[in-house]
Amino acid sequence: DEVGEIPPSMQVKLLRVLQEGVVERLGGTAPVPVDVRVVAATNRPLAEDVREGRFREDLYYRLNVIPVQIPPLRDRRDDIPLLAHHFLARYAEKNRKAVEAINRDAIDALADYAWPGNVRELENVVERAVILAAGPQIAREDLPPELIGGAVARQALSIPLGTPLEEVERLLIKETLRMAKGDKST
Repeated sequence: DEVGEIPPSMQVKLLRVLQEGVVERLGGTAPVPVDVRVVAATNRPLAEDVREGRFREDLYYRLNVIPVQIPPLRDRRDDIPLLAHHFLARYAEKNRKAVEAINRDAIDALADYAWPGNVRELENVVERAVILAAGPQIAREDLPPELIGGAVARQALSIPLGTPLEEVERLLIKETLRMAKGDKST
């Protein structure tokens, strides 16, 4: 689930699979050849873990062929409605609930929350809301109290160093409009 949390004994086994292209079945006698591509994810600073001896250097370089940096959910607010609707569809089907939408107040509360648990926290919140929803829509009241009570509109905007001024202005205007719910007169 999280490559940065793999214990050292498992790191050796994963490295062997990647280098030699073989696996050994439990109870099996002969290695089985495999042709796989591995997509690994972590929220840990693996380069730092390598320097401190917590992660194998050879495995790090084997996995770090094409690194993709994905910002935390709090920095990708536009993704929240899309992800929430995706999880809604998944958990409505799984729980056999006729929940088909998320109302605007609930979407606004989701968008205003800081998401310290990132996408997994959003997934769990939507699953809970689907289960608790009394009607065909998830309402603000179906969300956890700590989310709606702690849903404080962001007062800060995180922008990476080196971002061009035009992009900073665009992000600032976009975030201001989002917080004002599109009202340009405020």
